[in-house]
Amino acid sequence: MKSETLTVQHQPDQNRFVMDIEGQTATVNYRHRDGKIWLVHSEVPLNLRGQGYGKILVHKTFEKLTEEGYEAVSVCPFIRKVAARSERWKEVVEH
Repeated sequence: MKSETLTVQHQPDQNRFVMDIEGQTATVNYRHRDGKIWLVHSEVPLNLRGQGYGKILVHKTFEKLTEEGYEAVSVCPFIRKVAARSERWKEVVEH
């Protein structure tokens, strides 16, 4: 798994961030509320779970949010856990 070759694309018309992994799509879905993006659900295809792709997806989503100037709140338990375990993100993403 090469995390540096994986990228996240923002699809604002669908309220989600997507990452292509070996031709399959992993997603982080969100809602807008109080001027922030509320990260409500993350999903990696079943056959790719347990390989670290979820963590990569979340970190790259945080990078994209920061790059685009959004403030975010993690609602999804997995996203909250990833944010809390990282010194870089626990101050950037509310949880």
